[in-house]
Amino acid sequence: MTKRTETRLANLVSTWFGCGYAPAAPGTAGSSAALAIGIGLHEFAGFAWWHFLFLSAVIFAPSVWAATRTARAVGRKDPGIVVVDEVIGQWIALAGAHPFNWKSYALAFALFRLFDIWKPPPVRQLEALPEGLGIVADDVLAGCYAALLLGMAGYFHWY
Repeated sequence: MTKRTETRLANLVSTWFGCGYAPAAPGTAGSSAALAIGIGLHEFAGFAWWHFLFLSAVIFAPSVWAATRTARAVGRKDPGIVVVDEVIGQWIALAGAHPFNWKSYALAFALFRLFDIWKPPPVRQLEALPEGLGIVADDVLAGCYAALLLGMAGYFHWY
């Protein structure tokens, strides 16, 4: 594979097939795409909560690679066009849903976006990790926080 092809592939993955080029709020666009895919996977393919954790784990390493390549190509530490981290975080947040329904989907989205934007400790500190690992790791933890709250809310039948 040529260097140019690798860069194009990395860009395709890191922008989540172009979602990162949304003119406003690319992170929200990436999260929305991940949620739409997640809803489809649950409703039509029968994905359970653990499938979303597995899917997040499977795309973690390629996401770190793609985020690193894209960040280097554009010359920025954490470029806004990189949204694959939001995809992973959103799928981790969905793993906390019990049961899956429109309320849990909406709450998973809102909680993940809240933690991704707010970045409570130690989420923000994870951004200091090198290159793509720092880009992706903070969203993984934001997704974990969202999944934890979503799981607790489901346990108490709040949705």
